[in-house]
Amino acid sequence: MTFTDFTNDTLHSTTPTVKPTTPAPPTPKPILPVQTGVKAQEEEQSSGMTIFFSLLVIGICIILVHLLIKFKLHFLPESVAVVSLGILMGGFIKIIEFQELANWKEEEMFRPNMFFLLLLPPIIFESGYSLHKGNFFQNIGSITLFAVIGTAISAFIVGGGIYFLGQADVIYKMTMTDSFAFGSLISAVDPVATIAIFNALNVDPVLNMLVFGESILNDAVSIVLTNTAEGFFSRSDNSMVTGWETFLQALGYFLKMFFGSAALGTLTGLISALFLKHFDLRKTPSLEFGMMIIFAYLPYGLAEGIKLSGIMSILFAGIAMSHYTHHNLSPVTQILMQQTLRTMAFMCETCVFAFLGLSIFSFPHKFEISFVIWCIVLVLLGRAVNIFPLSFLLNFFRDHKITPKMMFIMWFSGLRGAIPYALSLHLGLEPIEKRQLIGTTTIIIVLFTILFLGGGTMPLIRIMDIEESQSRRKNKKDINLSKTEKMGNTIESEHLSELTEEEYEAHIYQRQDLKGFMWLDAKYLNPFFTRRLTQEDLLHGRIQMKTLTNKWYEEVRQGPSGSEDDEDEAELL
Repeated sequence: MTFTDFTNDTLHSTTPTVKPTTPAPPTPKPILPVQTGVKAQEEEQSSGMTIFFSLLVIGICIILVHLLIKFKLHFLPESVAVVSLGILMGGFIKIIEFQELANWKEEEMFRPNMFFLLLLPPIIFESGYSLHKGNFFQNIGSITLFAVIGTAISAFIVGGGIYFLGQADVIYKMTMTDSFAFGSLISAVDPVATIAIFNALNVDPVLNMLVFGESILNDAVSIVLTNTAEGFFSRSDNSMVTGWETFLQALGYFLKMFFGSAALGTLTGLISALFLKHFDLRKTPSLEFGMMIIFAYLPYGLAEGIKLSGIMSILFAGIAMSHYTHHNLSPVTQILMQQTLRTMAFMCETCVFAFLGLSIFSFPHKFEISFVIWCIVLVLLGRAVNIFPLSFLLNFFRDHKITPKMMFIMWFSGLRGAIPYALSLHLGLEPIEKRQLIGTTTIIIVLFTILFLGGGTMPLIRIMDIEESQSRRKNKKDINLSKTEKMGNTIESEHLSELTEEEYEAHIYQRQDLKGFMWLDAKYLNPFFTRRLTQEDLLHGRIQMKTLTNKWYEEVRQGPSGSEDDEDEAELL
């Protein structure tokens, strides 16, 4: 009996002879084909050229940053210089391709997967690891409100504005899903130049931490919001639900992504602290450093594997590992971790900003002047609706008030950076002209905020705080916007604190002003997750550092250190 005969008999019989249909088993995930033979060799050659091109770009950018530091061009932020260099390199490559001397189109194309898997995790982890936890936890409520609620407000303002303007045929028409996705990705702020100016001018540390802390959490929140728009609103089972049900389901999806990822990252950081507290690897720094690198990237892979946000997870893992795990390390590994993370973050940021400049020539653009202008207006409006009302609300609960001057600087410091650019390339928008329009508009907004808002921050602070500027001019202190030079010349003192059990107890007894989480952390969490040093541990650490230092001196100087070297060292210091 054939399948057709069986089907006809079933349809014409009065009593069904088959069981009720059961849902079909899920389709197994297709296995990606493995390239072999000639194709594998071609793919390997293409990947090799891509790696070579990326390293070449980073190397040229490192030379540029070195020249900025050497010739003391401290007034120029490195991000602006690297983006400008990328634009020049892109134009040069375009001329070479036009003359048919070479074809580097595939190598200069920026791959979003490479950004999210390789470049973004070190940047986010380093920002959490190098965070000044004291000011951050003291302002955690304000920072969270700005980063979560404020970013959501900005995303709704931009997304809603684009959608309704499109419906009114004022600008290019987009769906609600695409509009909200674009509003979410363009709400990620990156005030690198602003933070450098704040550090150079010694502005209010609370203002510094509010802007810096918001930018760190804001990146992760923006990515989660964009993933929410892509993963939730685009699902086919949402067509039968009402608007409020869709909103509540999307809110639940976002909260699950946010708090689930944050909890996973925090838990990983606490597990790493307990592991390195009870498994003493201090005498083998290579193993100790290897475990730190594993724990650093572990939450990202796990979160992405279970459909949470790897960026949010790795951020909170960095904060927790910096606050607890770092103090269970040997002095050698402490310094090694700081410098390695800073180097990796610098190279990744440099690569992204360089490819941002290259992207002007690397893929086709769709430019609409009305869409760009309205997007810039909505971005500035969304930032204003984010900062000013929330600041007034927070002032009812804060001892250290956010002044109108600080609010204006926080609004002005809403620069956009690498993350909106990469997210715009990651969106699977159809048709292709919509994707090109979003990519082109994102690049223009990023360049506009970096060049104009970033370049105008220093004059604005000088105008709004003229007395401090005059005192700085009298002291003849140079304003240094070089993030690399500042990071390379400093070691975080709080990351090298080596207190014994008795010294820690005395330190806590003197700090009677601790309240809330700070008191709970100092009293219970810190002693539980960190290993307090004994006098033997301190002596061993100092001997280890002294041995390494003397060995390095001998290799560099080709001989034992003498009195002349000591005099030169004192003069240098």
